[in-house]
Amino acid sequence: MNLTARGVLITGVKRIGAIVAADLAQAGADVVLSYNRSQTEADATADAITALGRRAFAIHADLSKPDACRRLVEDAVQALGRLDVLINMASVYVATPYDALTDANWDAAVNVDLRASHLCTQAAVPHMRRQGGGRVVNFSDWISASGRPRYTEYLPYYVAKAGVIGLTEILALELAKDGILVNAVAPGPILPPPGISDAESDAVIKATPLGRWGGGAEVTKAVRFLIETDFVTGETIRVDGGRHVK
Repeated sequence: MNLTARGVLITGVKRIGAIVAADLAQAGADVVLSYNRSQTEADATADAITALGRRAFAIHADLSKPDACRRLVEDAVQALGRLDVLINMASVYVATPYDALTDANWDAAVNVDLRASHLCTQAAVPHMRRQGGGRVVNFSDWISASGRPRYTEYLPYYVAKAGVIGLTEILALELAKDGILVNAVAPGPILPPPGISDAESDAVIKATPLGRWGGGAEVTKAVRFLIETDFVTGETIRVDGGRHVK
């Protein structure tokens, strides 16, 4: 798929999402950015895209709520006039000791990381069908994609991201007849999280065979490939610098 004049919806625009959005705009796409609490980042990204000569809209949506997922897609189509690409990036990543895990902790991660990916896709499919096809790019995690957990205290997150891989595979089968390709990206050490110490960062680098943090551009390359390809569907691509083989 060529991105020129295509309509793209990205859920979650903080950090890596902003980098992906700007890259797709540079390739010619018009973009809707959804945010929950990161309005400042969303507005700044929309302004940067507008400066590139493409259209951009920042829309608030609490994707833990089913109706908000569906409304976001409809608002995006109204703003852009079409929808060709959906990128499900919104995520909840919070450490919680197992003995302290509550129903609310579970729902916070699973509803946003997994259920919202399904609901946004379901709402987007009729619009993509009208365009003769489309692309859905989900976001999992390198740990879930590796088939075994490596850290404690992230149980709902791990389960949700493992579910995203299963969702990606079944959606690829369900939607192939419509020309809608569905794939996933599973990032690893891409950007150091805020507040990480030098020692913690060095430990990540040491554990990564390629010996560095990847940087947001590496995720963007994977996203671009999965949008531009016409013959890859149902795949999960790890962008982890080889972490899964060590």
